Amino acid sequence: MSSIAATAAEPGEASAAFKRRFMRRLIAVMIGGMFLDGYILGIIGPVTGEMTADMGISELWMGLIAAAPLFGIFIGSPLGGWATDKFGRKPMFLVDMALFVIASALQFFAGAMQFFADSAMQLFVIRLLMGIAIGGEYSIGWPLMSEFSPARLRGRLLGVTVIAWYVGFMVAFIVGHLLVEMTGLGWRVILGSSTLIAVVLLIARIGLPESPHWLWNQGRKDEARDIAHRYMESSADMVDVEHGDTAKGGVGTLFSAQYWRATLFTSGFWFCAVTPYFAIATFADSVLERYGLSGGFAGGVGLSAVAAAGVVITVLLIDKAGRRVLTVPTQWLCTVLLAIIGLWGDAPAMVVLSLFLAFSFFNAGYTTLTGIYPGEVFPTEVRGIGTGFAAAISRIGAGLGTFLLPWSMSNLGTSTTMLIAAGIAGVGAGLSQWLAPETKGKSLSETAAGYSH
Repeated sequence: MSSIAATAAEPGEASAAFKRRFMRRLIAVMIGGMFLDGYILGIIGPVTGEMTADMGISELWMGLIAAAPLFGIFIGSPLGGWATDKFGRKPMFLVDMALFVIASALQFFAGAMQFFADSAMQLFVIRLLMGIAIGGEYSIGWPLMSEFSPARLRGRLLGVTVIAWYVGFMVAFIVGHLLVEMTGLGWRVILGSSTLIAVVLLIARIGLPESPHWLWNQGRKDEARDIAHRYMESSADMVDVEHGDTAKGGVGTLFSAQYWRATLFTSGFWFCAVTPYFAIATFADSVLERYGLSGGFAGGVGLSAVAAAGVVITVLLIDKAGRRVLTVPTQWLCTVLLAIIGLWGDAPAMVVLSLFLAFSFFNAGYTTLTGIYPGEVFPTEVRGIGTGFAAAISRIGAGLGTFLLPWSMSNLGTSTTMLIAAGIAGVGAGLSQWLAPETKGKSLSETAAGYSH
């Protein structure tokens, strides 16, 4: 870090134009990382048929392979959060993307390697490794972004990264289907297409600075001031860095009297937001077909496109309207929408599609807050592990939802499955009604202190 501190005083490099260029670069690499996350999770759906035929994968293994990245996130999120709190945001931001490159490239050789005799197990392990990288991205990237973002724009800038996730998921769905239908490329090449994105992002991340909030928390105050004055645009945000303390934290801090409510809210809210979405979106083709809707490809793209639109609207409003108004009412609405789908068993196909599209829109809107709240309500010393813990808990639900939805649709029926999803959404709505804070326009020291009173 001494080299960075030394260059901080170079003439002209702390100009407003320089700071804006830095923020654009940071936003770009964050957007790229989240796009890659969505792409990796979305690309599996279109190739499931070809994979099953080629490798003779059972329904059980297909569910496990589809859910593997989500289980990997369960491991990678807290691990990456712990590492970024201990070793810094900057080095872990690079290490995590390097893992993306390695795991993505391994997909080209899935089924042909010798480290597992069972080819299905090979693919499961590779996708699990990719999930670990995705989990690290959440718990490293979002804290870094929140610590450099101006308070007045923090919600919008963090929300833009969530847009990228949905766009990545949708692009993967489209690209995967087109490559399967129109080219002779095998499923390994289609899955491995994420490697190119990962390599570009790894190169783009080289040279980014360390977070001044993390440096201050480590007692490296001179470096923190230098980084803050060189890269942060708002004088108020620079001052806020110095309002931090040098307290040390760990997993136990998340359950302390000051922060247990923050932990409960972020984890429970995130769990209930993503569980129904992942289950429905991952198997959009089969879900829509159960309701007599042909053209599952168009419906699946529609669900993703409407979801992306929901995130865009939320991002445009979040720093004006605030967090709570975009969090609580929309969760209750999604509970009602899923309940209608579940209870109205003989609803016309287009009514069902309209309800699914409305659910995707509003669910994506409040899911945007899952990328914003953790970076705001936890203090610097546990911002990474707090984000990682919440992401891990959420992926228990997302992984189980993805794994169990095909079984539930076959054994419990579509109506019961949708009512279960409605119940999960309702639990999230009640939790947010109780605990969701308003953090609009507040500094990180203020937002992190909100639950401690």
